[in-house]
Amino acid sequence: MKQIAIGFLLLLSTVEVFAQPKKPTLMILPSDNWCVQRYFMTEFDNQGTKQKVPNYKQAFQEDTEIGQVISKIGGLMIDRGFPLKDVEQELKAIEARTAESNMTSSTTSGSSISESPLDKLKNKTKADILIQISWQVNKTEQGKSISFILEAFDAYTSKRIASSTGNGTPNTTDIIPVLLQNAILANIDPFAAQLQSHFDDMSTNGREILLTVKKWESWDKNLETEINGDEIKNHIYDWVQKNAVKGRFNESNTSENRIDYEQVRIPLFDERNRAIDARQFAINLQKYLKAAPFNFEVKLMTRGLGEAILVLGEK
Repeated sequence: MKQIAIGFLLLLSTVEVFAQPKKPTLMILPSDNWCVQRYFMTEFDNQGTKQKVPNYKQAFQEDTEIGQVISKIGGLMIDRGFPLKDVEQELKAIEARTAESNMTSSTTSGSSISESPLDKLKNKTKADILIQISWQVNKTEQGKSISFILEAFDAYTSKRIASSTGNGTPNTTDIIPVLLQNAILANIDPFAAQLQSHFDDMSTNGREILLTVKKWESWDKNLETEINGDEIKNHIYDWVQKNAVKGRFNESNTSENRIDYEQVRIPLFDERNRAIDARQFAINLQKYLKAAPFNFEVKLMTRGLGEAILVLGEK
């Protein structure tokens, strides 16, 4: 009887382990505002337009606090079971790939699309959620105190999914990272619950991406050309509806030259438990359009993890 009871308890513990929800993968970065205030910014050429973006490599090399701060916050998240990507190590890995190009282009017409440094980082790490931290030191009669802003964004759509702000208790002895850790500690559980709630929704309903289908000007067809008795754009619509999770997506624009799908829900993982992003989802549509009865040339381009663009008629 005792052996039966022990076996039953072991069975319950096994069920409990397997019933635990999967945690999203996190990546912690200094906020854009923090980088601007400390002049850790660099210019990025986006198809001829100059844009300023955070220079995370410079921040980690020159700032004495950011590495410790991210380590402290990361420790709080790891304690709550959230897997964490090491941003500094990923930046070093990306830097080592000096041959990697910022541009992809059509081999026929030269049309191109650029990738920002943050997009490169997101593509390399494939974290589910980006957490951004900024803080300010306040001087009081009781010592230094910290006010902070902690925000989380979906790495695929850049939507804000969680936020927390607060002020720490003044202290005369603790260093900034410790003050910040203590200030965040009082607010971390509701913040973590918001992250998990967002990820649970994605697990059930799929993650969101943007999907755009265009045509090259040189193509002798358009999206209203009929193939097997139906317009190309209708064939594409049917494919997206069939392959999106629960058929959920929004067709925000459609014409003979362009289709825009928003809030396309795709699975988190494939049959081999590998994370799926917009590129992997769009590759399957690309294969569909390259096969009979279409036999189209199709170029695939991406912006970050959450946007894919297919251009019909050339590569």
